Amino acid sequence: MSDFPTSARAVIIGGGIAGCSTAYHLAKMGWSEVVLLERKKLTSGTTFHAAGLVGQLRSNANITQLLGESVRLYRTLEAETGLGTGWKMNGGLRLACNAERWTEVRRQATTARSFGLDMRLLTPKEARELWPLMTIDDVVGAAFLPTDGQANPSDITQALARGARMAGAAIFEDTRVLSVDVRDGVIKGVVTDRGRIACEKVVLCGGQWSRAFAATVGVNVPLVSVEHQYMVTEPIDGVTPDLPTLRDPDRLTYYKEEVGGLVMGGYEPNPIPWALDGIPEDFHYTLLGSNFDHFEQITALSLGRVPALETAGVKQLINGPESFTPDGNFILGEAPELKNFFVGAGFNAFGIAAGGGAGMALAEWVARGEPPYDLWPVDIRRFGRPHFDTDWVRRRTLEAYGKHYTMAWPSEEHDSGRPCRKSPLYDILKAKGACFGEKLGWERPNWFADTAAGETANDIYTFGRPNWHDAVGREHRAAREAAVLFDQTSFAKFVLKGPDAEAALNWIAANDVAKPVGSLIYTQMLNDRGGIECDLTCARMRQDEYYIVTGTGFATHDFDWIVRTIPDGMNAQLFDVTSAYSVLSLMGPRARDILSRVTRDDVSNAAFPFATFKTIGIAGCPVNALRITYVGELGWELHLPVEYATTVYAALMQAGAEFGLIDAGYRAMETLRLEKGYRAWAGEITPDHTPIEAGLGWACKLRSGLPFKGCEAVAAQKANGVKRMLATFTTDDPDFILCGRSTIFRNGRRAGYLASAGFGHTLNRWIGLGYVRSDEIIDADYVLSGAYELEVGTERVACKVHLQPLHDPRMERVKC
Repeated sequence: MSDFPTSARAVIIGGGIAGCSTAYHLAKMGWSEVVLLERKKLTSGTTFHAAGLVGQLRSNANITQLLGESVRLYRTLEAETGLGTGWKMNGGLRLACNAERWTEVRRQATTARSFGLDMRLLTPKEARELWPLMTIDDVVGAAFLPTDGQANPSDITQALARGARMAGAAIFEDTRVLSVDVRDGVIKGVVTDRGRIACEKVVLCGGQWSRAFAATVGVNVPLVSVEHQYMVTEPIDGVTPDLPTLRDPDRLTYYKEEVGGLVMGGYEPNPIPWALDGIPEDFHYTLLGSNFDHFEQITALSLGRVPALETAGVKQLINGPESFTPDGNFILGEAPELKNFFVGAGFNAFGIAAGGGAGMALAEWVARGEPPYDLWPVDIRRFGRPHFDTDWVRRRTLEAYGKHYTMAWPSEEHDSGRPCRKSPLYDILKAKGACFGEKLGWERPNWFADTAAGETANDIYTFGRPNWHDAVGREHRAAREAAVLFDQTSFAKFVLKGPDAEAALNWIAANDVAKPVGSLIYTQMLNDRGGIECDLTCARMRQDEYYIVTGTGFATHDFDWIVRTIPDGMNAQLFDVTSAYSVLSLMGPRARDILSRVTRDDVSNAAFPFATFKTIGIAGCPVNALRITYVGELGWELHLPVEYATTVYAALMQAGAEFGLIDAGYRAMETLRLEKGYRAWAGEITPDHTPIEAGLGWACKLRSGLPFKGCEAVAAQKANGVKRMLATFTTDDPDFILCGRSTIFRNGRRAGYLASAGFGHTLNRWIGLGYVRSDEIIDADYVLSGAYELEVGTERVACKVHLQPLHDPRMERVKC
């Protein structure tokens, strides 16, 4: 009698490290009816040829924590399962060979310490003591993380598989999944070449096969295959088993010890895409032909660091295709297109480092319906419309691959696949000196160059004061003193409509949306822990209709959250109308003067108060004017059909000329919002932060007695107090440049880190927003009573702490 199951709670597709780790963690959570299906043999896709380095530090605290979960698991897995894993915690070295790289490494050291990792800065001589084979003539300094390590990819995957079986999971090799049985949008099971398995949840961990397979059920997984090579040498004198892993980003290379020799690989600037027309049918346990000519550029760079490689014997040049993504981060989570279809893929050649933690997070997501903590940088919902086109995905992915070891500059933009999505004003603004950035495919003006004065509309990246600093200052001051016009056409825009629209939205939203038609409501949307899942604005257009506006990059995420959270049985439908409307945001103390010149409608404060909207006429266009601001000044967002955009823009600019109206970009908006203390989702507010902690309790309808998602958690926190509070920090030295993830010290002890930072041109000083944290319940007096410092690049500077906005035009003064 066959032991092949006919039902399961969850079916995992793919037997690499991600799939086996997910099965292991689900089984350890008590999910005994977990089935993993592998079309060939475990590890036979890409895991078997992974290099096996395990580094932890990333630019995001939670992703760093997730990679730390891998390390914690790998340290005990061999003892638990009895299978060797090849794990050794030999530490990881990272070199810096010029002043800017040393700045980057020192900032990474600060970030590591902010996240609880003991990263040590070393002199070149100290680094060579740890790695004696290298030359250090060009080395400025190095960083060492003792808890990094390496593992044998196949062995550690087999150990995870054994651990999963020991906990009750079933694993079947040589079993091809033919299709997922989906009926009326509901998963019913999977069909294999050995029979059908009924199930409600499917977890796709199919590596580079994931995009094509997911597309069969309408799910988009933006990844492509890229060739990646590394060399394995014969034994080399001086290579010891405890040799740390080494990353030499200025030479684009990495190294690890293997059986007395070295593994050496790198990330070349001209990667080679693979399987442009699809992966061969029977591709498994297969390597591509060694491309010595292409690898020569990496070899040449490595010889300058490790001269012993020149005479070392070469066992093999391994060329194995791996899946890479457009932003260099892996992909986790429940697909927005299909409920109960989960994805763990696109690991960008660090699947071994991420596998243990990613499997844990994915298992939690499957079992509990949400990740263990905010994982936005790897959330599948971070993608959007451009990512459905494989050619666009490939262009952007190849650029990201080529930047793997290049400098991670502040505010750096991608160049490939541009322009893609354009506002009707794109050409007009470009001719006026706009320097564009890109988000979710949209071209957006970041700042405007004064071309008449010789400025060029190009970013020049640096860790110092950037070339756009003065231009952003001009726009910033115009917003404070006169008026500016932002093109925010890229805003994500939805319409919620139906007889139950009010009831549904009032459950989803923390604020009270049961307001009269014409009201504008700023609100968060919370998870059951009170964490902030969305931060957006709702305009009540009609009794049965709301117009919802959210950030460009959150279009997929927020649409998915709202749709999934509409209570069962309620008649309300959500529509994405982003492409139908342009948005021109008129902001500044002269905004009313300008608006009154182009419309006959009454825009006085009495007739058009804050947090309301009206449909007004401008140059023959019906404009939905929303009186709201994200810069701390009088202003309106003007939402209008796209075909009117150029006409309305021209009318506003002509009327505004006498009042000093100028164009402004998103970088000025960022500096303006920091002075006002406005929060940004994915920055200061995330699914891990509550409105009470973020100072947004006023936007929760707790006093109304009306239920809303997350209300119990928020009410309990309001009653019991918080252990962290969002605060604003300023420094007196305008030449000491703050950046996100700078460590906050209170009374000499680490107390958190900055989520955002920028220069306040009104204040002429740097501003940072971050949470002051404690092991005990804290209040405003606790926050304000401390003596504070900020650490940037291992250097500390004294700072002041604030709990009120630094700029408030109603008070006509600036608080310093």
